[in-house]
Amino acid sequence: MGAISEARTLKAGALEVGLAPAIGGSVSAMRWRGIDLMRQLSDDDRDAGNVLGVAMFPMVPYANRVAGNEFHFETRRWRVLPNNPPERFNVHGSGWKKPWTVTRASSVAAALTLEVAAGAEPYSYRAEQAFAVAEEGLSVTVTLTNTGPVAMPFGFGLHPWFDRDPDVTLQFSARRFHLEEPEGVSGDPITLPPELDFAKGRSLPGGWRNNDYGGWTGEAIIRFPSRGAGLRIVADPVFKHLMLYADPTKPYFCLEPQTNASGAFNRGQWNDPDEGVIVLAPGESAAGTVSFRPFALTS
Repeated sequence: MGAISEARTLKAGALEVGLAPAIGGSVSAMRWRGIDLMRQLSDDDRDAGNVLGVAMFPMVPYANRVAGNEFHFETRRWRVLPNNPPERFNVHGSGWKKPWTVTRASSVAAALTLEVAAGAEPYSYRAEQAFAVAEEGLSVTVTLTNTGPVAMPFGFGLHPWFDRDPDVTLQFSARRFHLEEPEGVSGDPITLPPELDFAKGRSLPGGWRNNDYGGWTGEAIIRFPSRGAGLRIVADPVFKHLMLYADPTKPYFCLEPQTNASGAFNRGQWNDPDEGVIVLAPGESAAGTVSFRPFALTS
């Protein structure tokens, strides 16, 4: 078993993936043929333990914000705490704010685990990220288990960060678009209008985006023409949603596969398959895999 703080690098052929277990169970870099395909964790952010500077972190036991820091499930009101000041609302759950433990490791694979007991937050859970690299790319399998005494609503996802090159393009298909309300809270879903559709591939928007694309088909393609490379993201069907964050004033953007819709825990439609919330009884688990597959761009 590796130490909690032990950074690792997985290698297969031209692919290298760095792991930073102590910084939220994060990926620190993804490099293929010497090309960075995710934003690389800087030395300063590594030394500071800044999870907001990593290449990718996990979202457990749910993804995105809980407005008002509370939700109602069955007969109880459950409270969560703000976890990303100066934001007022809890975002992405607790997993990205905690150190993870290396429980299995080789040159091409590693498993990071996290055990959380209810206390300041209502959730007791065990999470695992199983990383594997091969010639074709990186796969990450997230497994989430309810270790608490009662059934609870869960969700999970991955939060990668990408460099915002001037010529980068995105391509993916979805059915719905969630409007954004104040303080980053997800609003009403609408039918996806053509102006917001990336099905045919297009550049990043020139304005602010922080929106959930629902009914995602499970595949997205990012092209970095100036780097001569692209990245294909392929996710299991449990990942029904893709979150796009793009601030034109920042040198990065995010494209986040996740199981639950943003804002789903406040809407309380626990049995709605479009919302994607996973209710787990005590001892039950849910899992899903996301793959990141590099490819060369031809001129």
